Amino acid sequence: MKYVDEYRDHAVAQKLIAEIKRVVTRPWVLMEVCGGQTHSIVKYGLDYLLPHEVELVHGPGCPVCVTPLDMIDRAHAIARHPGVIFCSFGDMLRVPGSNGDLFHVKAEGGDVRIVYSPLDCLRIASANPGKKVVFFAIGFETTAPANAMAVWQARAQNIRNFSVLVSHVIVPPSITGILQSPYNRVQGFLGPGHVCAIMGYREYEPISARYKVPIVITGFEPLDLLEGTLMAIRQLEQGRAEVENQYARAVEQVGNVAAQKMIERVFSIADRSWRGIGIIPKSGYKLNYEFRDYDAERIFEVANIQSKEPAVCISGQVLKGLKKPPDCPAFGKECNPQTPLGATMVSAEGACAAYYNYGRHLVAVDSLQAKA
Repeated sequence: MKYVDEYRDHAVAQKLIAEIKRVVTRPWVLMEVCGGQTHSIVKYGLDYLLPHEVELVHGPGCPVCVTPLDMIDRAHAIARHPGVIFCSFGDMLRVPGSNGDLFHVKAEGGDVRIVYSPLDCLRIASANPGKKVVFFAIGFETTAPANAMAVWQARAQNIRNFSVLVSHVIVPPSITGILQSPYNRVQGFLGPGHVCAIMGYREYEPISARYKVPIVITGFEPLDLLEGTLMAIRQLEQGRAEVENQYARAVEQVGNVAAQKMIERVFSIADRSWRGIGIIPKSGYKLNYEFRDYDAERIFEVANIQSKEPAVCISGQVLKGLKKPPDCPAFGKECNPQTPLGATMVSAEGACAAYYNYGRHLVAVDSLQAKA
């Protein structure tokens, strides 16, 4: 397929791997930030192809995975309200809360619907004036413009029975949090291409300079990831720490200015809780005061719901790059796509789901049997 196959060329991949092997002289740990990158790495076995000196660890770049459990429980509480039509992207329906998932809520009689755009919710709200339509607005900066536009249009069209449950998070503070951790092992980052297509990469330059780490904005195909890895390793070997843009076909330094303006009109920066990580200051969005009438958390008074994570789940450590899915004692056993303990097992961008879908759980089982 044109514009895809050329980024999966085996011969070019072998050349990039050979160059990485030629350049690297000592061990380095890189973190790919985005969950889509993690899936490509595991699907194509790129981590197996790299020299042993280069270790890739997986970051908190799966928006479903980092949505905190108490926010999931708030969503379920709202969806159980009579007279509510609860709308979400499909990847949130399997995410476990304290008592089941949104499919369970639907089976119990809740009106839960999958939408493909937040603007679909406005049509649903207009067609159902006697119902309250709520959209679960999650994601990084990538999905924020469309969600902001839905709120903006709802006010412009005077649609009063629509609201959003906001759980937006932003990437740069999470990278800072990882670098500030006393347990941090990460020495360089493969930055999030989709996020930077919206926001640009100027925000990453002071992080790179302050913490002296390379950040290479990288795409999602095998050659993108291998080239991004090579660029990061070259910087580390040369003692440089800069922001470089491998994903130039989609990302510019300034990003999408129109999308950024829409975000600023509707949202403001706020502290946010990240699942398995905790509260990161100024790491998310909340609705601006003028849009408070569209805030589902306020309307349904669910802000005080508190939850407790399953003790055996180590998804927080996976999201911080401290562990990998096979390190979890429940991985592939109690925790699997049919009975997930954490969001990282069910999200389309979750690291645990990637490892399971591409057979790494079988490798983990074989390894444990060999040790026994």
